[in-house]
Amino acid sequence: MAVLLEGGCRVSSMYEGTPVVQGSMKIWRQVGRATGAKAISLRVLEFGPGTSPTIQNVESDEVFYCLEQVAGIPSLNEQCTIRLDGTPFDVNSRTGIYLRPGQTMTVENKGSQSVDLVSAQCPESGPENALARTTSPISQFPGVRLADRAAIPTADRWYRVLVDDEIGSEQVTQFVGSIPPGRAPDHFHQYEEVLFILRGVGRMWAGKTNTAIGPGSCIYLPRGQVHCVENTGADELRLLVV
Repeated sequence: MAVLLEGGCRVSSMYEGTPVVQGSMKIWRQVGRATGAKAISLRVLEFGPGTSPTIQNVESDEVFYCLEQVAGIPSLNEQCTIRLDGTPFDVNSRTGIYLRPGQTMTVENKGSQSVDLVSAQCPESGPENALARTTSPISQFPGVRLADRAAIPTADRWYRVLVDDEIGSEQVTQFVGSIPPGRAPDHFHQYEEVLFILRGVGRMWAGKTNTAIGPGSCIYLPRGQVHCVENTGADELRLLVV
């Protein structure tokens, strides 16, 4: 069950609630206007074998992250192809993907296991954004593998930016960060933020309130909310941030 912390911070698990089923695609909506967010969303999308329905947003920037196998989270099958405006691209785990407004995307899962992607939209799309329109094929894959990005050190931690305005996203930035054991100083941002825990265990702090987090935890942080992530384990805590 979702936990509400100080200021509207919300923590849930990736498969919490009843998914929306569209063909071979299941969608768990963990963060959005329905849960108190003003603009950003966080969704978990599971793709079964076969070709998914078309995904498209009229106005939203949307970023996806292809999950690896982590403590109960299914691994990305290496036989996965996404089509952006009809152009095919093979994708592997730990890859960020940018879907620009108006662009179409389908996921072709050629394996027998499901493929899981974590998605964030800004602004969150409405029902009208599910309708696809015809656009011209693209020539370059608008995504980045985590291994291809240099680690940017910040004190005793690092982060690697996957999607930002360099790729073309004007409304969201997506990065993966690493937190060592311990608790960092409290801080806040002048924008909404969503987090997805990729590995490790810890506690999410919002003001004086906190709750346990682990692989698959989905976190919403309102604008201006004082917070921090504490790593209570002995190893790295790794998280996806948008």
